[in-house]
Amino acid sequence: MKTIFVVDDNDMSLFAAKTALDGRYKVFALPAAEKMFKLAEKIVPDLILLDVMMPDIDGFEAMRRLKADERLKEVPVIFLTGKNDEDSELQGFKLGAIDFINKPFSRPVLVRRLQTHLDIDEMLKESRQALRDMHNAIISVIADTVENRDHITGGHIERTQIYLEILLDELSRRSIYEEEIKTWDRTLILPSAQLHDVGKITISDLVLNKPDKLSDEEFALMKRHCREGERIIDQISRKTKDDGFLHHAKLFAGYHHEKWNGYGYPRGLRGEEIPLEGRIMAVADVYDALVSERPYKKPMPHEKAVEIIKNDSGTHFDPKIVDAFLNVSENFREGG
Repeated sequence: MKTIFVVDDNDMSLFAAKTALDGRYKVFALPAAEKMFKLAEKIVPDLILLDVMMPDIDGFEAMRRLKADERLKEVPVIFLTGKNDEDSELQGFKLGAIDFINKPFSRPVLVRRLQTHLDIDEMLKESRQALRDMHNAIISVIADTVENRDHITGGHIERTQIYLEILLDELSRRSIYEEEIKTWDRTLILPSAQLHDVGKITISDLVLNKPDKLSDEEFALMKRHCREGERIIDQISRKTKDDGFLHHAKLFAGYHHEKWNGYGYPRGLRGEEIPLEGRIMAVADVYDALVSERPYKKPMPHEKAVEIIKNDSGTHFDPKIVDAFLNVSENFREGG
């Protein structure tokens, strides 16, 4: 059953809407926008009926806040209004409303208009999901192609994606970098991490698959994979209308070897100059490198890898991210 929020400071309008919709939908009647946002922390509705004229937070301001919230920005909103005002309707549509319904409304008309918009929204969701599935499949094939060239680090891309999700869950739970992370769409950020090493596709097989430690010259060549990854993703971006996925992918690719103290590469950034995507991936990437077998080294025990990352807090790694990692490091052992 679809969930509808009806938000109106007029008790009669709330009662009329709830009476018309009850039984067809799960309806929450809310007398103020503030109560809507409070409930939305726990429940994301399928559609919102939102009164325009309300005290404290009016419908237009509530709409701006909805569109700024990653969890709520795609929820369709129909404005309820007691006045026939062309300028107000134009403003509402510019903010992202899908329709206006005048009060007092006909109950059968309200039901029919809601069902029509819910049907359209369901079709749009299915279409977006199909595109997302195709998008993710293409990215997965590209990532697999890169990894298949690198015989030394098999499984690295899949594991780092798992570690990234564990870290993001813990950072969110502890409200670390909350303002930035809450704007991220998980359905974009996690698949995009698969491209963090895409620049390796430009590195010679002789360097990429060398069964010994790299010389200084070879390591200099290997370091180019960060900027090459950015260049490849830029090329893709110029040929698409991507609005988020490739943005994150470029930051993962270009910044996951930067260090908190400024001694990383390719730019030598320090502290929070390094994009958050790069700082999180740095921990996931290094942990996987430490616990994985290489031709020139045995896999390191989980406990030793955790100790190294702990000791490098504030030099290689962002201390806040290390704190989160230490709290969930056992999940890394299980995730790998």
